[in-house]
Amino acid sequence: MNDPTGLVDLRSDTVTRPTAAMRRAMAEAEVGDDVYDEDPTVRLLQERVADLFGFEAALFTPTGSMANVLAVAALVGPGEEVLCESRSHVLRAELGAHGALTGLTSRTWIHERGQLDLAAVQQMYAPDMGPFFVRTTAIAIENTHNFAGGTVIPIEDVRALRTWADEVGVGVHVDGARIWNAHVATGTPLRAYGAAADVMAVCLSKGLGAPIGSLLLASREQVEVARVRRKRMGGGMRQVGVLAAAGLHALDHHLERLAEDHEHARLLAEACGQDPALTETNIVVADVPDAPAVVAAAREEGVLVGAVGPTKLRMLTHLDVGRPEVERAAKVLGRLLS
Repeated sequence: MNDPTGLVDLRSDTVTRPTAAMRRAMAEAEVGDDVYDEDPTVRLLQERVADLFGFEAALFTPTGSMANVLAVAALVGPGEEVLCESRSHVLRAELGAHGALTGLTSRTWIHERGQLDLAAVQQMYAPDMGPFFVRTTAIAIENTHNFAGGTVIPIEDVRALRTWADEVGVGVHVDGARIWNAHVATGTPLRAYGAAADVMAVCLSKGLGAPIGSLLLASREQVEVARVRRKRMGGGMRQVGVLAAAGLHALDHHLERLAEDHEHARLLAEACGQDPALTETNIVVADVPDAPAVVAAAREEGVLVGAVGPTKLRMLTHLDVGRPEVERAAKVLGRLLS
């Protein structure tokens, strides 16, 4: 689906618009009051996604940030600690929601490509040492890692974390906003990712192209507690099956095509002077001398990209940009960065 304005919008994979077929599915959705847990389309979506990842239950939320807050809160209480990579979305891009809403604290490790550093995690881990110290109760990992350029954490590393976490008794949260991209890029079954996590958050409104929606995946008990928290946060929704239907349609029709986005991202990476082999999914982060200047110059030529730092340029491929649009953007960026 091309942008009617003629712009090639690579700022995010959240800018997609529902396809005509998705709009029909939304218009025809059977609905009920979800606050009473009576929306059949929401229930179907929750059951389907929980089953895809092998969880007992799921909870539909309007945003990925809310799903992440609910997921981490299921493992980390007030004054307790979650460990994660320094550029993790839960810390960098959710406006401090976790600390502000739940009272948890956090510490981070640093990895250039956003990977899990189990040795660093083990060194940072703080067991219960009495009333003077903060206790680590969860590790949060992001797969794929947004600000590291859509990198995939290998399932072997996730399993190693799971084994160690079980030994010391801490929980594992996976921010799987783009876990679908990791699945398509590596062939790793979704249930393999689910088996390594205590709780997950997965998003429908990024690569899958739904207009809104994420899900918390957890145990039935955790989901029931999260349902109350969701309501307290203002996330109680009514006839929201019209949105859940978009997610169901996306799962049916937009999952396997993510491979096209990955191919398009490699084309952009090469145009920006990067090794395309290092672009694993649909995100390209390029180092440039002046990111805001490149953003402005690209906009003048009809290509929208984003700055995620003074010298960091970010581009995401998605459902609404086809091969011709990506090739056009690649020419513009290649010329600007040459």
